[in-house]
Amino acid sequence: MGVDAVLYRLVRAGPGRRRPSHVAADVVADPDDVLLDLLTRVRGAGRTPLLDRVDPLGELVVGAESAPQLLAELRCLAEVARASTEVDRVRRLALLVRRCVTSRDVEIRFEGD
Repeated sequence: MGVDAVLYRLVRAGPGRRRPSHVAADVVADPDDVLLDLLTRVRGAGRTPLLDRVDPLGELVVGAESAPQLLAELRCLAEVARASTEVDRVRRLALLVRRCVTSRDVEIRFEGD
């Protein structure tokens, strides 16, 4: 029951398409629950209000406007990361978030099982 972080790119409406839609562009998968474990360790300490809203059974959408806050909260995950797999997962997630900071037509969705 991991939590995948998926970067979605906005595809604007065009000929034959009435509404804009989102397409998955990149993913940090969590099949071994590494990210979920990290989130559990920092939850409720008051330092990660955005990450505290990640639901392992639901979905949390973080738009580009909240990406700087998310990037700051990832530092808390990095502080509790012990194993190399945990450090790598935080690093890969930070790369996704940085793409949100620099590109306004993307969003990150934390998708639970």
